[in-house]
Amino acid sequence: MKAANPARGPIGLLTALALAVLTALAVLMAGAPRASAATDVSTIAEALREDPVYVAPAAADQLSSADADALSEQIRAADKALFVAVLPADQPTEKLFTDLRTATGITGLYAIRVGDRFDAQADSSVLPSAAVDNLVSSVATEKDTETQLDDFADRALTNMGGAAPSAWDSTDNDGGGSTTALITAGAVLVAGGGGAYALVRRRRRRHEEEQRAALEKLRVVVDEDITAFGEELDRLDFHPGEPAATDAMREDYERALDSYEKAKTFMAQAVKPEDVRAVTQSIEDGRFSLAKLAARREGRPLPERRAPCFFDPRHGPSVADVTWTPVDSAAREVPVCAADRTRLADGRDPVIREVDTDRGRRPYWDAGPAYGPWVGGYFGGGILPGLLIGTMLGSMMATPAYAADYGSGYGDFGAAGYEGGDVSGADFNTDDFSGGFGGGDYGGGGDFGGGF
Repeated sequence: MKAANPARGPIGLLTALALAVLTALAVLMAGAPRASAATDVSTIAEALREDPVYVAPAAADQLSSADADALSEQIRAADKALFVAVLPADQPTEKLFTDLRTATGITGLYAIRVGDRFDAQADSSVLPSAAVDNLVSSVATEKDTETQLDDFADRALTNMGGAAPSAWDSTDNDGGGSTTALITAGAVLVAGGGGAYALVRRRRRRHEEEQRAALEKLRVVVDEDITAFGEELDRLDFHPGEPAATDAMREDYERALDSYEKAKTFMAQAVKPEDVRAVTQSIEDGRFSLAKLAARREGRPLPERRAPCFFDPRHGPSVADVTWTPVDSAAREVPVCAADRTRLADGRDPVIREVDTDRGRRPYWDAGPAYGPWVGGYFGGGILPGLLIGTMLGSMMATPAYAADYGSGYGDFGAAGYEGGDVSGADFNTDDFSGGFGGGDYGGGGDFGGGF
């Protein structure tokens, strides 16, 4: 009688089975990517050429497929070249923006979230660097990935220029797809159509709400201007029936009064920031009429039509153009009133019009895009781009998309180069993508200084 083989007993079978399972797991683990593995830049670029949103497998817990699809649909609906990548925390960030832009080869705005850090860079023809920095800062405190990317996209799509890459609209026309696949795709489109429509409506409502909120902030400043002009009229010691009054004087006076009434009417009817332009234009017309009236009464030559004081239009018409260099910006010629000309000549700061912002009181040219129509009504004739060069407002007004929300005709701000969506390959200005990747404080740099 043969002795029982221990290897064939229950214990031996369990041991063999355990070894087989462990061996299989080892093989699978060796072939599968690690959850913390970084994603190759070429893989990200290839995916972004086909879809505006890429979520690395190792970062799937940051943004769900449903949220990624909704964000992608939002970008496609806006027809803008916004690229969004969500990557794991250990993704190398050294030259990430430059390398990704080179590999993708498409002009646009690139937004990347690495772990819980977020930053963005863009071709300057699509969105100036100052505008990109401000957009990134506006979502810096939002730690939830979906909320941060959603808010960033909402604001960026409003301001950026260009169009989406044509590849995002391409379909497979080789006729090789099966009928089942086509039916399935059709069913998905029908099912998702309602959701996409609801998404677009929600985005539109949010945009309208943002426009109303911007107008309400702007209304405070405009009301101050109207009040200041009304006070000038009240202080005026002129009466149309006085013995020295002439027909020309009375006409100047009537035009000033009409401008005041128009300004109040236009502001009462305003429904979006763009409507404010007519208000400040009326105020400026009225002030010029008062300047002519004063010259006639004093026997002086009639004044030439000059822009108001750049630092605060309430100061009245300018008397000269002087060279002024704001902090961290280039010198430019600006029209100034007599008082500010004296201050600058004495080495003092001019009296600058500041307005309330989320960052506290700031000069109007550093307060957001809504102030474009406000200042545009005061400074017509194409001089505005030169006055606002290097400012946040000037950078925003240089984008092709600005006119869609705030009107056009402010002069040639000259956004040059490839527009968003153009295939430029490696032909782009690397300086546009040379900033550091945002660290924990989102100030640019952090422990990733000099990267990206």
